[in-house]
Amino acid sequence: MTTSTVTAPTAVSEAGRPAPARPRRRQRLAQWGFVAPAVLFMLLFFGYPLVRNVVMSFQHYTPKTFFTGEAPLNGFDNWSKVFRDALFGKALWHTLVFTAGSLLGQFCIGLALAVFFSRRFPLNGALRSLILLPWLVPMVVSGIVWRRILDQDTGVLNSFLDTLGLGGHTPWLTSPHMALLSVILVNVWIGIPFNMVILYGGLQEVPRELHEAAALDGASAWRTFRSVTLPVLRPVITVVLVLGFMSTVKILDLILALTDGGPADATQTLGTLTYQNSFVRLDFGAGAVVGNVLILISALFAVLYLRASRTEGK
Repeated sequence: MTTSTVTAPTAVSEAGRPAPARPRRRQRLAQWGFVAPAVLFMLLFFGYPLVRNVVMSFQHYTPKTFFTGEAPLNGFDNWSKVFRDALFGKALWHTLVFTAGSLLGQFCIGLALAVFFSRRFPLNGALRSLILLPWLVPMVVSGIVWRRILDQDTGVLNSFLDTLGLGGHTPWLTSPHMALLSVILVNVWIGIPFNMVILYGGLQEVPRELHEAAALDGASAWRTFRSVTLPVLRPVITVVLVLGFMSTVKILDLILALTDGGPADATQTLGTLTYQNSFVRLDFGAGAVVGNVLILISALFAVLYLRASRTEGK
């Protein structure tokens, strides 16, 4: 007589059991469902315009193209024409000077005001609110107002300087030697509130214990600021400079309202050159080339920022 023995199934712990394929598939579909709208938005509103602008820079694109749809390829003709133009070199140099001067002025004054307002005193909140006004006014409106203020003959600034006996006939916007400096100063005035607000918020996050420890060690106010506050504030400073660069390098409306790129192309930047090539001369291929150069400059700055952030993280 044979006896059969039934072997009990081996128990498998829930932790060691692999997840079924169907739930994993559903989880992946759910993840892609959340990501897909953002990817689609990026492709439609960032990817397509970028690719279209690059293609346009290699085409003979004219106003007739909008009706016929014909834009034959012309190779690197647009690129060579733009790079051989002496105005492109001037516009590139003016863009670098304008961006560097604006960032330096906005950051230094904004940081000084942030440190000043980090102390408690009467009317602190009211004064901070008033300083925000230049940031709230549209840039075109600010440009028009400052154009009247800086007018050589009827401007308020020259009238005030004349009253003080300092000479009231300075050609702020009509002199090729003064126009770019004047535009930079106006842009600094506009950008100070943004820098102050972000840096002020960063200063509020600096632990007071660090300042107290520095004071106990006998560190001066400047030494404490340089060795304690600035290192803690470095991530905020990086964000401020990156955002400031991205918004400054492409400025168009302020310069158009103040000088329209003049006098004698003294305030011509890559942004204004793109506008004039595309919408004044109707040379859309050349305008696309200058636009691509702006994109390359911004991309290079973004890569440098990412590498610096990665180095700091290590």
